[in-house]
Amino acid sequence: MSSGALGPAELLNGLAPEAAERELLRCCGSTRWARRMTAARLFASDGALLATADKTWWELDPGDWLEAFAAHPRIGERRGGDWSAEEQSGMDEASKRLAAEIRDGNRTYEEKFGHVFLVCATGLSAAEMAGALVRRLDNDPETELRTAAAEQAKITRLRLEKLTTT
Repeated sequence: MSSGALGPAELLNGLAPEAAERELLRCCGSTRWARRMTAARLFASDGALLATADKTWWELDPGDWLEAFAAHPRIGERRGGDWSAEEQSGMDEASKRLAAEIRDGNRTYEEKFGHVFLVCATGLSAAEMAGALVRRLDNDPETELRTAAAEQAKITRLRLEKLTTT
């Protein structure tokens, strides 16, 4: 943060509880996570906010993780106006063939695991996202749930850092 800039911890600390919860839900779609994070305020620093976010995430149940996953569009199905569109910008260069392969892979993944394929797509090309999808199809359900949860934790961290810039 540059001097004088409002950091995410300071922003969240200054909001009414309902507004803080809304902002936190933009970062992670788990209601329980957002409520626990709201209750954990006041954050001493941005670092404390990020550490609390991570600790709180890993204390949740798999059902909470699945709720957060469900808040994401499929890779290749970006929603206009939300962070997912920016995060999936690597899909912009995808050929029609690669985009179709990703759509098919999304379906296969969801049939196998019962939730959307989740990857921290920021900075990844379409080919890299497709490669991760193919590799992770070999995982067993328990391993994949934890892998997807780790990807959500990365996404949440990036989004918390973006709170004061968007």
